[in-house]
Amino acid sequence: MTQNTIAERLREKNEVLTRAERQLAGIVLKNYPASGLGTITTIAEAAGVSTPTVARLVQKLGFSGFPAFQAALRNELNEKISGPIAKRDRWADNAPDAHILNRFTDAVIGNISQTLGEIDTESFDNACDLISDPKRAIFVVGGRITRTLADYFFLHVQVIRSGVTHISSNSNAWPHYLLDIKQGDVVVIFDIRRYENSTLRLAEIARERGAVIILVTDQWQSPIDAFADICFCNKIVVPSAWDSSVTSTLLVEIIIAEVQERHWETTRRRMEDLEEMFDKTRFFRKFS
Repeated sequence: MTQNTIAERLREKNEVLTRAERQLAGIVLKNYPASGLGTITTIAEAAGVSTPTVARLVQKLGFSGFPAFQAALRNELNEKISGPIAKRDRWADNAPDAHILNRFTDAVIGNISQTLGEIDTESFDNACDLISDPKRAIFVVGGRITRTLADYFFLHVQVIRSGVTHISSNSNAWPHYLLDIKQGDVVVIFDIRRYENSTLRLAEIARERGAVIILVTDQWQSPIDAFADICFCNKIVVPSAWDSSVTSTLLVEIIIAEVQERHWETTRRRMEDLEEMFDKTRFFRKFS
């Protein structure tokens, strides 16, 4: 099971932090994790708190001292920017003797358990409310790898309701889609490490146009989180050169299931119409 990130620990501890410690936590999360890599004095000054406050918060997060806290941050930073070869080398050096079927499955189960256990149900319900609202247009976008998740999400939500647009993965075409985004529309963005600059820019412009942004990312959080209204952080580490999309896919399917139920009468009629069109075009092979 993967260790919780410092950002996750800060959110978990929020209720027991003092006012000054919450103020400090906000500064650390603002440009995370780089914001915590200065000296203890510069971090304290940036947050407008004392250095003992920094020391106390670090201990509340489970670290023996400030150096251990920063070492963990540096490790997270390395994780955020690591490519497939570095990821593969890291797990291969420490691979247990068990068969890959068991190791990979155990990692995925751990990812699912931790991710679902940390999802705020209110945020989840709010996301489903937004996606279900027929007055809001929905725009869906992903990056080089995550566009498959975006395509899967789009394909289902498009059946459930109207007014859903899949933004092309070609960033040169994005301005044409952004042109149609209105105040209150919803942009669902998928972005995991290594985060893409073009997707970040899209999020920034969509926010400027008044869009509500729902971000599906990893445990280190895409920089898009700075513009997001709702952020879902999924555990993605497995014994592979590639990150796992299992947990993100599971979250997407749960959202689809909930939105479908909220729109069931409309969805049912749309499904019936769709099936009729499939029959007319002989899209699927019939065996009866």
